[in-house]
Amino acid sequence: MPSVFAHGALRLYLLALLEEGPKHGYEVIRALSDRFGGTYSPSAGTVYPRLAKLQEEGLVATTLDGRRTIYTITEAGLAELERRRDELAGIETDIAASVRRLADDLRTDIRENMRGLRAELAASAETAKNNARRRPAPTAVADGTARLKEAERLLQAFRDDLRVELRLHSAHNGIEPLTVETIRTVLDQARISITATLRR
Repeated sequence: MPSVFAHGALRLYLLALLEEGPKHGYEVIRALSDRFGGTYSPSAGTVYPRLAKLQEEGLVATTLDGRRTIYTITEAGLAELERRRDELAGIETDIAASVRRLADDLRTDIRENMRGLRAELAASAETAKNNARRRPAPTAVADGTARLKEAERLLQAFRDDLRVELRLHSAHNGIEPLTVETIRTVLDQARISITATLRR
């Protein structure tokens, strides 16, 4: 994130997060991600070395809570933060601009992905229709029942797979509002495409 966290800026911002209260490393990462509305999540490899450097400089102290390391801002850290309040305000402004830019980029990506998904769904529906035409026609009722069961099985398998993925992701990273909105948009488009195919 060089455009937001220029040299030394992330270090200062970490102090500002710790001014709100002691946090373990994962809480620091989550707090940063929350500031960006879920559009950016820093890696542990970005955050932990800077926390370690702040500790070396005496700006942050650590304590152990079981296996977790808790980071707390020191008096020296508070003094450093106070001296650089104007710079911190500039970082906050940069973050707000960055969130808007990242959200715009994500919206563009989602729109492009949706166009691709619509094309793929249409192509899949056309292929399925063509394959159905080529098959010899068994008893209409029996064939219709078998196809209905297969369609329901596919929907159930899709639902089950997606639920597993969502629960795994949520357990490790949480679910961001943008993720929910993306899922809603994709499923709406899939429903529209499938419904249109059924009504032909």
